[in-house]
Order: sequence, then structure tokens, then C-alpha cells
Amino acid sequence: MSSRTAGAGMHPGWRVLTYAILLVAALYYLLPLFVMLNTSLKSLAEIRSGNLLSLPQDPSLAAWSKAWGSACTGISCDGVKGYFWNSVKITVPAVLISTMVGAINGYVLSKWRFRGSNLFFGMLLVGTMLPFQVVLLPMARTLGELGLAGTVSGLIMVHVIYGIAFTTLFFRNFYIGVPDDLVRAARIDGAGFWRIFFRIMLPMSLPIIMVSLIWQMTQIWNDFLFGVVYSSGDAQPITVALNNLVNSTTGVKEYNVDMAAAIIAALPTLLVYVLAGSYFVRGMTAGAVKG
Repeated sequence: MSSRTAGAGMHPGWRVLTYAILLVAALYYLLPLFVMLNTSLKSLAEIRSGNLLSLPQDPSLAAWSKAWGSACTGISCDGVKGYFWNSVKITVPAVLISTMVGAINGYVLSKWRFRGSNLFFGMLLVGTMLPFQVVLLPMARTLGELGLAGTVSGLIMVHVIYGIAFTTLFFRNFYIGVPDDLVRAARIDGAGFWRIFFRIMLPMSLPIIMVSLIWQMTQIWNDFLFGVVYSSGDAQPITVALNNLVNSTTGVKEYNVDMAAAIIAALPTLLVYVLAGSYFVRGMTAGAVKG
């Protein structure tokens, strides 16, 4: 029985109750976002005299402008705009590189198996379970030896290395569902490793590519620990700058500016899930079924 048929046979009272529960849950989870947006549009005087849920009497984007261009993040008072673009410079290449490497690894581990491939895959699985704290010191030593400590390039390398285990897992589980006979037929016709990958495997990989892109983008953009440990000065990502902004005061705590900066920092991931969330669910379902 399809979900639509099951829903049509549901008692009207239960249907109303179900929608009521879902509505309450949605409002509960959206309430913090509403409070943040609401506060960011108020003046400090209105924040002090009103309450969290009251609508702004005179909405203003002044707090957003200050958060973007002139708020103090430590000793620097240039706002979060530079750090926002740092996060873009870190996230875009790290996501693309880790996704491509994961796709190739998953292709090899599922269709071009070699002696010890299962052991190699098992080691990658262990990599997905390692907490960030375990790799802090070894990675710091490696970045120092390579001369990449405190740089945007160093953070890109860190996120690529840490993300490859996850992207390989995603693609390997997806490619397991692709019939081996398809690859064998292509090899008989004279297609080589890369031709099979780019002409056959990659075109059918859109669902799992979207999963990898969204997963990696979310993990890298929202990362704080690697950013605060491996970056410094003007190379810091926006999560570190947001922490510095919230903890920097010049006599008056500007909650509206803090809220505006927090929304700016969260906006890219919110947009990704709003615009591509259905692809993420579809890709995860496809990987689960085919795995």
C-alpha cells in the first residue's frame, strides 16, 4: 500500500492530530531562528524595553551592516565580511576535491577491487569514527612541516583529508548497486578505467554527488575546531570570527549585531538545505537501498 493510499484511509481526527503535532514541532524548531532574525532588526533601546518575541516597531538593517562591515572581532573592527569569504575560499575547493577523490575511491573499491581492498575500506571506515581531537596534534605537526600552518591552504588540506573517508563511504555504497556486468561489458568493448568512470559511473551518480556536496559543505562551513586550531589572523573562517565577535565588547553588548552576524554565518547552510534538501534525502535513500 502506498503512503498516499494509507494517508487517504486515515481517520480525519488522526490526520488533524498528526498535522497539529507536525506544526507544533516546526514552530518549536523555527522559534530560535525567528528570535535571532527579530532581534537583529531591532535597536538596542527596543531590545532592552521589549521582549524576545515582540515584533520590531522600527525595523532596521543597521545591525546587519555593522556585523558585515565594522563590528569588532577581537582587535580588528572590519566586520565578518573578510572571514565570510575565507570560509568560501576554504569550503568550495575542499568540497569539490574531497567529493571527486571520494568518487574515484568508491569506484575503485566497488568495481576494481585489488588485494587488500577490503582492509583498505575498513581502515577508511575507522577514519569516519575518529573524533576531531585525535588528529589535532599530528595534523598540526604535518602542517608545520609543510609550511601551511595558519593558512587557508592548510585548512583546505585538513578538510579534504578528513572528508575523504566519508565521501568514499558514500560513493562505494552507491556504486555497489551498479551491476558489475555493465563494467565488464564496457571493458570488453575496450573502455579503460577513466573512460568507464567518466562515461558510465559519473553520469548516474548525481544523487550521491548531491549527498556528498551537501554533507561536506555543511561539515566544513560549520566547523569551528579545525578553524580555531589551524588558522590565525586574517585566515580564520567565519565561525571563529563569530566567536570572537560575540566575546568582544566595547562597553555595550550589542545583541542585535551578534544575532545578525550569527544569521550571516548560518545563511549559506540554510540556503543549501532549503534549495537542495530533497536531493540529499533522495541520495541518501538511493545509497541505502543500493548499499
